[in-house]
Amino acid sequence: MINLLIIDDEIEIGNFLSRLFTAKGYRVQVVNSGKEFFSINFSLQKFHAAMIDLKLPDADGLTLLQQLKKFQPRCKAIIMTGYSTIETAVEAIKFGASDYIEKPFDDIDLLEKQIDSLLEDNDKTAHETIKSIAHEIGFITGKSEKMEQLLKTAYKVAQKNVNVLIEGETGTGKEVLSRFIHHASPRSQESFIGVNCGAIPESLLESELFGHEKGAFTGATQQRKGLFSIASQGTLFLDEIAEASRSIQVKLLRVLETREFMPVGSDKIFRTNTRLIAATNEDLQEAVKNKKFREDLYYRLNVVHLTIPPLRERKEDIPYLIEHLLQRFPNSNITFSDDALAYLQRYDWPGNIRELANFVTRVVALTDSNQAITPGDLPISYFAISSHPSIGRTISKKSEESELESYLHRWTNHVLTVFNQKEEISLEEILDQVKDLEAYVGKAFIMKTLKDVEGNRKEAAKRLQITMRKLRYLLNEK
Repeated sequence: MINLLIIDDEIEIGNFLSRLFTAKGYRVQVVNSGKEFFSINFSLQKFHAAMIDLKLPDADGLTLLQQLKKFQPRCKAIIMTGYSTIETAVEAIKFGASDYIEKPFDDIDLLEKQIDSLLEDNDKTAHETIKSIAHEIGFITGKSEKMEQLLKTAYKVAQKNVNVLIEGETGTGKEVLSRFIHHASPRSQESFIGVNCGAIPESLLESELFGHEKGAFTGATQQRKGLFSIASQGTLFLDEIAEASRSIQVKLLRVLETREFMPVGSDKIFRTNTRLIAATNEDLQEAVKNKKFREDLYYRLNVVHLTIPPLRERKEDIPYLIEHLLQRFPNSNITFSDDALAYLQRYDWPGNIRELANFVTRVVALTDSNQAITPGDLPISYFAISSHPSIGRTISKKSEESELESYLHRWTNHVLTVFNQKEEISLEEILDQVKDLEAYVGKAFIMKTLKDVEGNRKEAAKRLQITMRKLRYLLNEK
């Protein structure tokens, strides 16, 4: 017989759930407080599943979840939550909860289905589904536990019709993760549309999102639907959301609050059922503090918060990522030796997966199709073990100088060795390595300046007498 534990301080809810699942043949125990929970002898009573309310008068649901998993790791758990605590419910999934359900229970059939599904031995099936979807869209996780947990959370969140905010450095794969959420959701057969808020001028972005009427502005020669209409039953991905103007932020807030919008030049109100996923490489909380981003819009977007780790924190995945990237070139039989992969895993990859992808493309373009790449075949810049210190990393000036000096010494020795050899020389490769030198030195100066100005990019660009666009380009944030 199935043993079900229900933890809820509302006696009526506890009694209702007890009657519901007792009628299904379950043995149900209800506790109404943290004190009652801790009075249970878990060494004598085994539970197959538990329903845990996040808010109790004398206890926190997350604490009870962690204790339950400590006493009985195999017990499945589902979190009961109000809309305002969905973000906390997602945190509960990271602590081992299998799912969450919103209160009040509007659909009893759905509630029963969730519990029945929870009790099935479907962990293996879910794992296989996650891997299948990830493979289909090219989201490679390798052996990284961080990425595996991220995908598990994203998969569970995908089933819910809630907004998602994805944060991560440039090039980490935020759009690919958003595609994973779409493909894992009930909307998978509908449209997935992405737009970069930082790449479109404000006037055009408004028209792109909401549409416009004929004659609404100069050049509007015909009526046009916006993305909120086109993706009404699907998913809309807003990249670089922090770059949206205050005016656009106000209009986005209205859509998220009311599901209604008005095209440019129209007095008609339209409705949308779009699921919104937003992404940024900036700290939105910091942007809110600096009055750059609306606080109310932040909370509307940040119902579920997912963070993609940078490549330097998941270097064990690099061989798997390279193997996947090489599959883009079916006519090439290039491979990387273990030593070459070891060298590449010692590099920080400040441009993350985007930089790695560009690197692999370049190697394929410059290498014979059947060659096995060794450390000697790698561009000289990738021999620097910690070539691009991160903004937040603590590094002394002496260490920075030593690192740059060491790199320049290695680069010079390599080029002089090639210059003095009597065999055939590939001038194209040497000129490419000159570009590597330029990129490395440029980044070194930028990182040093960023450290001096405590990460203020505008001030760094001003001191270096370059534009913000040039600064981003040199940091591989293209």
